[in-house]
Amino acid sequence: MRALVMTAPGGSENSEVREIEEPRPGAGQVAVEVAYAGLNFVDVMARRGDAGYVPAWPYLPGKEVAGTVREVGEGVTGLAVGDRVVAAPVGGGLAQVVVAEAALTVPVPPQVALRQAGAVPLGLATAMLLLTDAGRFTAGDTVLVHSAGGGIGNAIAQLVPVLGGGRLLGTVGRPTKAAQAVKAGYDAVFPRDEGLREAVLEATEGKGVDLVLDPLGTEALELDLQVAAPGGRIVLFGNAGGGAVDALPPAGRLLAGNLTLTGFSHKGLAATAPAKVARAISRVLYLLAAGRLDLPVTELAGLAGVPAAHDLMATGAGVGKYVTRVA
Repeated sequence: MRALVMTAPGGSENSEVREIEEPRPGAGQVAVEVAYAGLNFVDVMARRGDAGYVPAWPYLPGKEVAGTVREVGEGVTGLAVGDRVVAAPVGGGLAQVVVAEAALTVPVPPQVALRQAGAVPLGLATAMLLLTDAGRFTAGDTVLVHSAGGGIGNAIAQLVPVLGGGRLLGTVGRPTKAAQAVKAGYDAVFPRDEGLREAVLEATEGKGVDLVLDPLGTEALELDLQVAAPGGRIVLFGNAGGGAVDALPPAGRLLAGNLTLTGFSHKGLAATAPAKVARAISRVLYLLAAGRLDLPVTELAGLAGVPAAHDLMATGAGVGKYVTRVA
């Protein structure tokens, strides 16, 4: 079968499409024939060699897929060969066939196209978990999202109105991406420059924001603390820049502002509480099927186009959510 293989840390020069052996499911697993696979920044971090993302080289990236069940392993119930499903494998999803845990494989309603479904397990489902589980979003909250122009940023813009609505502010690393984020649903979007603190406080009339969703490691944490409203929540869910993570603020500072600082890892949650991830995936698929949610995606024609898209994502030039056709 054909699969995208990352041969060593680096850039697109170390990514290539190869013929490799087709995987077979073990107990509690399913093999999925991939129709569409989603691209995620976690694969960019793996490609550049960030610690903790690649167990060994060469590496097979790809952590969300949509397709049909090809084979079921021992002990699997509720899924059958030919079922339309989405899955969140630990890797290897950018391939014609991937193996995933049955606990993280969810049927796709007939009303949902596999093209859209391929962006659900890590895209929309992660955004749902960030808002509801980690961020405790309440209708009417003011939310600040860093990297608003990316896939997760776009997904959050889709979900906030569905969850009751609120004021949605965003930041972007490239000012040219601000207009696209506003088009996606943000009320205001600011470049991450020296005037960001004042811009956020002005936009909130000095009150600050109720919820900050931050994938930048600790790079923007000082700003997050400065713009959080009393009782605000800050969720750190990545380290997009790949730099060293600084020490967290002292407890006294959190106590003084009645602030909550939370970490979120999709990988960790999938490993320790897969049912929670599966419920979020199912909830998003239901909203898509009911027409209450839309998911714009940028479709790549095939696996050969993925390294160039990863390059765009790595430099901050990517816009929105990418999926690639595989089958």
